[in-house]
Amino acid sequence: MTTDLANSLISWMQPCLDTYLEELRQLCAIECPSSHKLGVDEAGAWVRGWVAARGWELSDYPDERAGDGLVATVRGTGTLRAMLVAHLDTVYPVGVAAERPLRREGNTLLGPGSADNKSGLLSGLYAAAALAELAPDSFATLSVVCGGDEETDSRASAAMLDALAPDYDIALVLEAGRENGDIVSARKGGGMFSLEVTGRAAHAGVEPEKGSSAVLAMAHQIIALQALNGMRSGATVNVGVISGGSVPNAVPDSASALIDVRVTRPEDMAPVEEAIRAIASEERVPGTHTSVGGSWGFPPMARTPQILRLAEVAKGCAEELGFRISDAATGGVSYANLLAGLGLPVLDGLGPVGGLDHSPREYIDIDSIVPRTALLAMIVARAGEM
Repeated sequence: MTTDLANSLISWMQPCLDTYLEELRQLCAIECPSSHKLGVDEAGAWVRGWVAARGWELSDYPDERAGDGLVATVRGTGTLRAMLVAHLDTVYPVGVAAERPLRREGNTLLGPGSADNKSGLLSGLYAAAALAELAPDSFATLSVVCGGDEETDSRASAAMLDALAPDYDIALVLEAGRENGDIVSARKGGGMFSLEVTGRAAHAGVEPEKGSSAVLAMAHQIIALQALNGMRSGATVNVGVISGGSVPNAVPDSASALIDVRVTRPEDMAPVEEAIRAIASEERVPGTHTSVGGSWGFPPMARTPQILRLAEVAKGCAEELGFRISDAATGGVSYANLLAGLGLPVLDGLGPVGGLDHSPREYIDIDSIVPRTALLAMIVARAGEM
């Protein structure tokens, strides 16, 4: 059952599609891996030009190492304060954008950053422009927030979001929609921990009994760590990188491991970390010692009552536009984790439908651009009525 606002948004967006596709081509042509500040800032300059042409407010969040953050804001006459959140950086090394320019195959567009996150960024700009023209009474403040280091540690972005969050009521994150159109209402939180084992070296053939094998101690610990999977519902512990020793004829006196840890709820973080530290504290091979490093990087985006209510609003908006969506949980992290950790009701996966991120087949579905951009605008409008 479509409504007047739904029809108006579709009618507004449909004639913009050709321009949108050209602008997406321009954005995807910018070489902007997280490590290339000049390139990320070039993408930011492109956004600033788009925004300046419309007379919106602009705020900068410069950083010496990461790409600069920016906030583009349009003011309305309503009460809702909403942010639409995207990132400027990609994972592709310099040169990939030139080697693989955006191209069309049927109803899909393939290119580096097309789904992650250039189309979402562009849809955020268009949704804000549509609402500014068609429904300025649905919001007080509508900001498109762009970070420059989402694909790495989000250090600079986290500081920007932390400063912004108290001034907003909701956040909508513009990662691509799932292949089946689902939006994201829950994300696991993630941490990276390390183990460093020290032992005692000795000649492996002559007097091995004088040594204490750090590698053997690490082997015991890896088995114990993998057994932590599922200790809390949805918790995963993956020992992904290991190293140790130097030559085969010496009892190794050092070993290390990197561990990826994910949990679904904030209250799971402390028990899982305590279990990791307990494993490290047990001397499994006499004469060895283990130290633990690392920390949690992203808090979980749990399905709070506020997030569930916002997800229901989104589903209702999709029905107004003539299609259906569901909300899903995922193990990956994004800006949504940081925003949820700051207490904001947040949804993710609100960009056009796409996928195969970080691969040569990264794509978006062209037919999803208009309805998904309209959906984004509708969620803001209806959230303003909550």
